[in-house]
Amino acid sequence: MSATDPRFSLAGKRVLVTGASSGFGAHFADVLAAAGADLVLAARRVDKLEQTADAVRTHGRQAHVAAMDVSDPDSVVVAFADMPRPDVVINNAGINRVGTTESLSSDDWDAVLDTNLKGVFMVAQQAIRGWLEAGTGGNIINIASILGLRVSLQLPAYSASKAAVVQLTKSIAVDYARQGIRCNAICPGYFETDLNREWLNSEAGQRQVRRVPTGRTGLLPELDGPLLLLASDASSYINGAIIPVDGAHLCSPL
Repeated sequence: MSATDPRFSLAGKRVLVTGASSGFGAHFADVLAAAGADLVLAARRVDKLEQTADAVRTHGRQAHVAAMDVSDPDSVVVAFADMPRPDVVINNAGINRVGTTESLSSDDWDAVLDTNLKGVFMVAQQAIRGWLEAGTGGNIINIASILGLRVSLQLPAYSASKAAVVQLTKSIAVDYARQGIRCNAICPGYFETDLNREWLNSEAGQRQVRRVPTGRTGLLPELDGPLLLLASDASSYINGAIIPVDGAHLCSPL
């Protein structure tokens, strides 16, 4: 199988990316467009989405911008009603709040779980309903985290939400496999983005980086291979898989 195998092409596919205004989401949109996909770009910040849309259009691909707050079920329903039906959904939107169990407020807990877990559920639900109604298959890729498989300090809500996304991924895969709907998850390790750059460059962050067997954080292009594999027909028999991309961080000694 060569790198130009047509099974890796996304030509003719439309991909929804949530949280597409920055970070992983903006990068994913550019990579998917370069592989031939048209994009539906969703996030709360529409002005930032337009920048992502401009990058998509430089590849000659279509970009539909959708205002969507994944933590608000009504916002998700309205956005799906207004967008062209996607073939692939990338559940990428997520937030974090730092604090121990005794210090984290209930508002912060709710904010993280509403975005990272309920948001994934609501987007998947709307996509699945559309695919079932149309009688087509579909493909969901959830962006979880290695913190859904192991834990770090002072991240109870984030870790719990990502662990739940891992199990939700498997549940969706089992429930809808016979309808031609796949669901897999990517679990990134530590990758530098605007959201965590300051922490990664702190003393605590550098200690964490030194624990990674490769001795460094991941580079965004190092997520491209797993993303394109799962988004394309090359992974037609991969369903319910949880794929860490972490430089062997999960394998590091306790």
